[in-house]
Amino acid sequence: MELYELTVHELQEKLDKKEINSQDIVKSYINRIDEKELEINAFITTRKEAALNETMQKENAIPIGIKDNICTKGIKTTCASKMLENFVSPYDATVMENLNNDSIILGKLNMDEFAMGAATEYSAFKKTRNPWNLNKVPGGSSGGSAAAVAANMVPWALGSDTGGSIRQPASFCGVVGLKPTYGLVSRYGLVAFASSLDQIGPITKDVTDCAILLNKIAGTDEKDSTSSNIEKRDYTKAIGKSIKDLKIGLPKEYFGEGINEEVKKAILDVAKKYEQMGAIVEECSLETTDYALATYYIIACAEASSNLGRFDGIRYGYRSSNFNNLKEIYSKSRSEGFGPEVKRRIILGTYVLSSGYYDAYYKKAQKVRTLVKQDFKRLFEKYDVLLTPTSPTVAFDIGTKSNNPLEMYLADICTVSVNIAGVPAISLPATINSEGMPIGFQLIGNHFAEETLFSAAYAFEQENKFREKYKPEFKK
Repeated sequence: MELYELTVHELQEKLDKKEINSQDIVKSYINRIDEKELEINAFITTRKEAALNETMQKENAIPIGIKDNICTKGIKTTCASKMLENFVSPYDATVMENLNNDSIILGKLNMDEFAMGAATEYSAFKKTRNPWNLNKVPGGSSGGSAAAVAANMVPWALGSDTGGSIRQPASFCGVVGLKPTYGLVSRYGLVAFASSLDQIGPITKDVTDCAILLNKIAGTDEKDSTSSNIEKRDYTKAIGKSIKDLKIGLPKEYFGEGINEEVKKAILDVAKKYEQMGAIVEECSLETTDYALATYYIIACAEASSNLGRFDGIRYGYRSSNFNNLKEIYSKSRSEGFGPEVKRRIILGTYVLSSGYYDAYYKKAQKVRTLVKQDFKRLFEKYDVLLTPTSPTVAFDIGTKSNNPLEMYLADICTVSVNIAGVPAISLPATINSEGMPIGFQLIGNHFAEETLFSAAYAFEQENKFREKYKPEFKK
């Protein structure tokens, strides 16, 4: 077995026994990138030579891939946008500071521009492909991160999740993705899309690696005003705990119209397997689900409109070369620098914040947000976790939804409620469908109940053995 096929905890074991060093690992992954990157298009920036040089100082370090909206000192942070095509960050995000001592960055990974999209088709530079089938999307916006992990081009990666952008690509690519509780991981140095929804999280080959990476990046940060002041925990201690009598809720709203039949069957099979393992599974109702998607897009677009106002052609980023006055610098730089999906969301966000519409849309969406939080709170008084599909479908063909924004937005229907409520959720693979594409399922937990999620996810993973049974085939 090649080194690039191993999980991080397996690599760490070999490092501890002095069977290998970090140079061996980095070389193995560089060879894999050389072999597969032209097919997958997962990277915006690679650091092959620099990564090899760093192994001299960091003998026991593990390589990692970073989504290209997380600031990395001295390395380009483009957000997959022409607006930031040549921007080199002068500082590290807090998560990067947490990782720097024992990690080596292999490169920055492709994404939907400014994290707006569900297919990694809205990147200004390239379209990432799904390793299971090169004609399919990898999901988005963290599609580069999920595809790179699935294709064994990085052992693990960081993504960001605003409405499902870690979990949905993890589901499409057959890997594990965690959206942590809002405030558990610092957002300092994450280029903001929607500040009250964004969260950095891990994308990994298995649940154990996910817990290890969360250990490294979680923690209080005085530079992030939304950071939660909770004690440091070791999430790996949850791995292997019994799930006997674990109470699992199946919200019926997640199994209705629009959910693919093969996906529905796979998730119900997961529920049966949990029952066989000693958990208690009951149908329940999350009544606000029908309003979540509209609420999410109003809040997310409003915050995007505000956050992206800084990209004006003046201080940094792209500036149009053809202008006659200050007003034209603004309008032409933004028109030329932003892609169509980013423009669409800025316009929508500006509209819902404008005079006369603020109360009708944005204020009402914030009220519904409170109802969504209360809905989850009510269910978590009775259940330890909720079990749902991660996405209503498996990965779809490249190009089939990119020209239909509404259909693309509907791909988030199973994930956005989690971000609105600020609770944690993990996606992991259940099985493959009749076309050989992964089907993922989602476990949702109460605030700061990541340990419960890891216990439940690990127990299923050990029983199911997805990684042993299925591997990406790079079909063309």
